[in-house]
Amino acid sequence: MKNTRQILGIALLSLATVSTYGCMPKKEKQSQKPLIAHAITKEKKDSNNTVKIALLLDTSNSMDGLINQAKAQLWDIVNKFTHAKCGNDSRPNLQIALYQYGNDGLSAREGYIQQVLGFSDDLDEISEKLFSLTTNGGEEFCGEVIHTSLKQLEWGKNPDNLKMIFIAGNEPFTQGKLNYKDAVANAKEKDIVVNTIFCGDYQQGINTDWKKGATLTGGEYMAINHNRQVVHIDTPYDKVIIELNSKLNKTYVSYGSMGQAKMRMQSKQDANAMQMEEGVAVKRAVSKSSRLYNNKKWDLVDAADDAEFDVSEIKDEELPEELRGKSAKEIEIHISNKKTERNRIQKEIQELNKKREAYIAKNQKEDSKGELENAMIQAITRQAENKNYKWE
Repeated sequence: MKNTRQILGIALLSLATVSTYGCMPKKEKQSQKPLIAHAITKEKKDSNNTVKIALLLDTSNSMDGLINQAKAQLWDIVNKFTHAKCGNDSRPNLQIALYQYGNDGLSAREGYIQQVLGFSDDLDEISEKLFSLTTNGGEEFCGEVIHTSLKQLEWGKNPDNLKMIFIAGNEPFTQGKLNYKDAVANAKEKDIVVNTIFCGDYQQGINTDWKKGATLTGGEYMAINHNRQVVHIDTPYDKVIIELNSKLNKTYVSYGSMGQAKMRMQSKQDANAMQMEEGVAVKRAVSKSSRLYNNKKWDLVDAADDAEFDVSEIKDEELPEELRGKSAKEIEIHISNKKTERNRIQKEIQELNKKREAYIAKNQKEDSKGELENAMIQAITRQAENKNYKWE
């Protein structure tokens, strides 16, 4: 289960190597309009420091290991981004989009390609979509899926945003009617870097043009063993963190049309992580204690952090049952109490995670990390400094 650290983790490498724009000091944006619970939420304008990652995953029959790694390692990457800081001390946002390709269950007319998720910063939604993937078939057209993602996704025109594609598979990069060279040239014109991950032998990936598909845009080529599993090291802090995660969930106060459904999704993704492995559930809990896990579209506690949020704008029927009929002041006190409790729990999780990471570092065998991973981390550290990124 090592490779989605490499799939999503390669994003970090590109974060360090693609552009300096995202870390340059910028003027503050104008504040957003007040949040109204019953209004349809519009996609907000990209901030200066937004990293956009499109994952294009081969879901043909041979890729079960790849998909399992994607499910397990998402939280490692989120937790890494949590500590990223730009040169002006601002924090980058993270948006992920997801495509599957090479699956016989998809439309032949569409080139066996499907957009599973457009750009989203909703970590529960990203997890849900990853867990929805199944393998079957098929025909893998790398050039066409790259072209499709360029055409369909809202990449934006903000030159400050780091924009990256990560495509993973194990068939020749040259398959399909659409020449991959045209697709990656289009990506380069849009300031989007293509990174390729060949699931198999390194030289075989070179021979089948996976490396060339990356280097034409200045991206990274990597070859991985997609069936290799990462050994998670159990620590004395794991069970406590998982227990704190359950308490953390009780600090969420749903509102609006999607509130209850989103709370169920939150619980379901906790269960999915636990089903994978206890270590995955711990990493997800750590992500939920971070700044990147924000649910202001359905949670009153996160929504209240918006300076222009007005609880009186929320209709009574959009509130959870325990708050209906309460005055605005009573609701504000309830939100404040939940916020205090959440901050305390999140801080405790973060402190325990520091001890957990120290324990893992002490007990991890030297050969438990692959050569690729070591090289990738070194490159991230080196290039991040060159591009004005810092990691706390």
